Amino acid sequence: MLKKITGALLAFGFAGLTWAQQIDLNKATEVELDALKGVGPVLTKAVMDERKKAPFKDWEDATSRVKGLGPQKASSLSEQGVRIQGSAYTSKSAVNTNTKETSKDAGKPPAAKPADAATAKPAPAKN
Repeated sequence: MLKKITGALLAFGFAGLTWAQQIDLNKATEVELDALKGVGPVLTKAVMDERKKAPFKDWEDATSRVKGLGPQKASSLSEQGVRIQGSAYTSKSAVNTNTKETSKDAGKPPAAKPADAATAKPAPAKN
């Protein structure tokens, strides 16, 4: 019984270490890239070919040079532990759109849209 428990704990421990492992896109082997969810032979070849020309400086560089590596794929790979120069992928546009707020509109609730008179429902009567 003790051997089974120890074996199960070791299996979960190694699974956790494997999942938490970080992979540098500039150093990953073909096998490591192919093992990632959402990466097939075509994307692996594209990454390897572009990497031969020059190492990736950052995620923006990689997404601009590798066909098939867009923001969604980069985000997915980053969640799986893929890094470039030690950095995880962060979407520049998501950061900008979430924090964009003009000073005149700060603190105001969004304006209500005017109702179309033909489709507007009358307010319920109060007794």
